[in-house]
Amino acid sequence: MSAGEALAGPDGGLRCPWALSTEDYLTYHDDEWGRPVHGDDALYERLSLEAFQSGLSWITILRRRTGFRSAFAGFRIAEVAAFTDTDRERLLADAGIIRNRAKIDATLANARVLAGWAPGDLDELIWSHAPEAGRAAPQTLTDVPAVTPESTALSKALKKRGLRFVGPTTAYALMQACGLVDDHLATCVARRA
Repeated sequence: MSAGEALAGPDGGLRCPWALSTEDYLTYHDDEWGRPVHGDDALYERLSLEAFQSGLSWITILRRRTGFRSAFAGFRIAEVAAFTDTDRERLLADAGIIRNRAKIDATLANARVLAGWAPGDLDELIWSHAPEAGRAAPQTLTDVPAVTPESTALSKALKKRGLRFVGPTTAYALMQACGLVDDHLATCVARRA
């Protein structure tokens, strides 16, 4: 077996190796990662969490997701867009989230931008960058890219519309998390048929 191949999980089923380090990862891997996500608020949440993850381990964000949802009004765009300077200060003091000023400011600014979009625009923009079907399933983790032409194009489109903290790597992580691509390994039990 080469490095990065699917490994047997607690039930004996093969899974992407990253999913087996913690129970939190296993649940996220099996139930969420790579599954299609639609809806502006749901996609805003994923976009925001991927931005907060930048430079950190995903487990750090995953374990604080409840805190993030509480702090950012469930990531309801209209509500976050109405946050005031008092809310910003509250967020900067909230130990339940990552208290990074630039990432908090980007999350608030992005909500204000998105509040001006028509309903469904974010969903349509993100999903318009899904690659065409037929891409080969990755055999090992080394086959999984960090950036693709589609994620670069999505990043540019989001930036052009005024969003921040949406580089090509963050855009690709968003595409993976929201099911635009299925990067479960070919032999992984969670891979869609």
